Amino acid sequence: MYSVRDSMVKDLNGTVRAVAAAGYQGLEFYAPYYDWTPAQAKDMRKLLDDLGIRCFSTHNDSAFFSPEKIGHAREVNLILGSKYMVMASSHEGASQDGWKKVADTLNTASDTLTSDHLGVGYHNHQTEWKPVDGVRPMEILAKNTQPSIMLQLDVGTCIEAGSDPVEWIKANPGRIRSMHCKEWSPEAGKGYSVLFGEGVAPWKQLFAAAENGGGIEYYLVEQEGSRFSEIETAQKCLQAFRITHGV
Repeated sequence: MYSVRDSMVKDLNGTVRAVAAAGYQGLEFYAPYYDWTPAQAKDMRKLLDDLGIRCFSTHNDSAFFSPEKIGHAREVNLILGSKYMVMASSHEGASQDGWKKVADTLNTASDTLTSDHLGVGYHNHQTEWKPVDGVRPMEILAKNTQPSIMLQLDVGTCIEAGSDPVEWIKANPGRIRSMHCKEWSPEAGKGYSVLFGEGVAPWKQLFAAAENGGGIEYYLVEQEGSRFSEIETAQKCLQAFRITHGV
């Protein structure tokens, strides 16, 4: 839902309806969801059920995994029917030890939530692909987290940072359970403002790797903006995704 963030601020329910009308089967709420009361979460769950779509996961600030906040996050995610609570980024990883602390936080959260069948994941941006003392932070996280921790792959930022997302999937079998299908172009003035399929991401290879050992459970089509409105961007990207993926 980050792709339609401005629309959400103006009309949350209307935006969810527009996303469902565009043909999306599910969505992922991001950090502002944490401010919802249980009653508001129940209202949203009813809307999702009425529309026939589901909340696959939520994006969360790292603070939401603290002992003080994870209880509320857990409650809202369970109401929404989420499969995963995903840490959207971390502010602690300035060193290898810092990234190991992030891994510890994820492991502890997983231990806390496992009895509720609520999984935990981590979402990369560019930072996680830039080596710290010769090791990429994503490698530190993969090595120091339980296999149950999902490594949610953001394709565009991985490519921009100079890493190979296909090789990453192959190197971490079973752990790439969701993917942000975010496009990126190296052309001047384009970057993340291109639609799905207009950049350099090798989508067919990515889909093949994800579906043949990667462990993919669901794809999330995301774009940070384009020459079209947010809703039209979401519509066009989904259409292009379906043509490329074959669904």
